[in-house]
Amino acid sequence: MGKKYKNPPLVEALCEFQFISSQPWDITIPGLVYERIKDKFPKKEQQLGIGIQLQPTDRGVEHRIEPVPPRIQFRKEDGTALIQIAPDLLVVNQLKPYPTWKNFKSMILEDFNIYREVAKPKGFRRIGLRYINIFEFDKSRVELREYFRYYPSIPDDLPQIYTSLLVRVEFPFEDDNEILILTLGSMIPSNPNVTSLVLDIDYAMIKPEYIPLDSVCEWLEKAHKRVEDAFESSITDKSRELFEREDKG
Repeated sequence: MGKKYKNPPLVEALCEFQFISSQPWDITIPGLVYERIKDKFPKKEQQLGIGIQLQPTDRGVEHRIEPVPPRIQFRKEDGTALIQIAPDLLVVNQLKPYPTWKNFKSMILEDFNIYREVAKPKGFRRIGLRYINIFEFDKSRVELREYFRYYPSIPDDLPQIYTSLLVRVEFPFEDDNEILILTLGSMIPSNPNVTSLVLDIDYAMIKPEYIPLDSVCEWLEKAHKRVEDAFESSITDKSRELFEREDKG
């Protein structure tokens, strides 16, 4: 990555592949994948059709339980990373501590190649590279413009104090075949004297089969660069001071 921080706000990075199948889904696929990855991801469990999504409410952004197709999860022993598999779906999740982009990308490609060899998909329906950052401030109110360059613009004749916020913008790329989704929202704080904000950056290929299976490595590099650029464009130097910035050596 172009910039490195001692205490980055990143809490989770993930890459989600949605595939176009070349054949009916085979229920033995998760087991075959597990045999190839069990040394690194030994802990196995099934998620019974529920998922966690960030949803706006009158109190801020909440974690809501949503119905999703059942998934099989394979976790590292220390719980810092996991692989999720469902019909025509592969998700690679990296939690804290985030390693480096080089290492995360290597993990994505390794697991993608294993899935591809086992499931033999026809192509991509969608690919998404998503980074979720949480900013916590030890005060009940924050002047957003001091820490962010991306925030809601409130007209002067409206109250300048508000209890929650949610800003979401979708930026088209590559002739509308790809999209960057940038979301800033308030979260329910851990205590009344803390302000919590989430900056969620998702870069996705949204046109099915826009890129071939063999081009995933190049696409990941492009997606990561755009996610990184969006993050740096969304924050101020005052935020960077909070992360105790280190220049890349």
